[in-house]
Amino acid sequence: MHSLATPTPAETLRVEYRDAPLDALLDDPGLLAVFGFGDDAPPAHADPRYLRVALPAHGAAPFECWRVDGEVRHGHADGIAWSEAGGLQFGTLSVVDDGDAEATAAAAYARLQAWLAAGRHPHPLRIWNYLDAITEGDGDEERYRRFCVGRACGIARELAPGELPAATAIGFPRRTGRFLLYWLAAARPGHPLENPRQVQAWRYPRQYGPQAPGFARALLPASEAMPLLLSGTAAVVGHASRHGDSLQAQLDEVLANLDSLIATARALRPGLPVHPGAGTRLKVYVRDAADLGTIDAWLDARLPGVPRIVLHGQVCRAELAVEIDGVHA
Repeated sequence: MHSLATPTPAETLRVEYRDAPLDALLDDPGLLAVFGFGDDAPPAHADPRYLRVALPAHGAAPFECWRVDGEVRHGHADGIAWSEAGGLQFGTLSVVDDGDAEATAAAAYARLQAWLAAGRHPHPLRIWNYLDAITEGDGDEERYRRFCVGRACGIARELAPGELPAATAIGFPRRTGRFLLYWLAAARPGHPLENPRQVQAWRYPRQYGPQAPGFARALLPASEAMPLLLSGTAAVVGHASRHGDSLQAQLDEVLANLDSLIATARALRPGLPVHPGAGTRLKVYVRDAADLGTIDAWLDARLPGVPRIVLHGQVCRAELAVEIDGVHA
């Protein structure tokens, strides 16, 4: 008699923006994570599924909710807040940043690597990095460049292109003294994607620092029940920043890059919508607080009906004014 292998259940992830009391959201047993943005968001909660990100929001920002199938387990261990269900895990780590971005990132990423290796969700699909003063410092002493060196040191080996997660790195507009790292990991690896309009970040030339950034432009999870995960996307074509003198042209270039990533993903998953729509969720990071309303109004015209949260955050190149990440389904 031949035994049949038990099929691996499909991971599911639904990202929603919701206006509701935090405690009511946390009552949902299928809630994997919930994020608050802006000065009015609750500062902390005993439940490890809640995380406040200290980026001021344009207007009253909703909560970002990650929901999965199955009852979520959660807890704290080794300074990491975590939750998991259905082949997916959310985790977050906040560490003191004493000004040495390289050492801080190296220590945080070493902890992340050890955590992933010891658990049942060893494959990071999506990572967010938030740090103070991301473009402070000249030349190779710029904090983002030191962060890239530290991240590589903490990982302690060169990742193959097929291992790279989607990622975002944004600077807090006000100093926090903390480095915030959070992630979505899975039991199964995803499929990293690149944008044909851009040089792969991990192949950037030396002019951008001693260590090229280690991330993919987007990632398709193994399960078709999950959305396309979009990395932080800015007005970069090839490897060069574009339109440093025009905010509107930068936004147009960002949207062109998002469309290019979606087209690349649709070659592998044709069921994805052609353009951002009702199933898309975007976070928009704007360097200058004075531009928040302008960017929001332009997005109303360019992407009507697409849910978004507009945040005051510093892009990792000083000449870039806006960056967008999110999910698309």
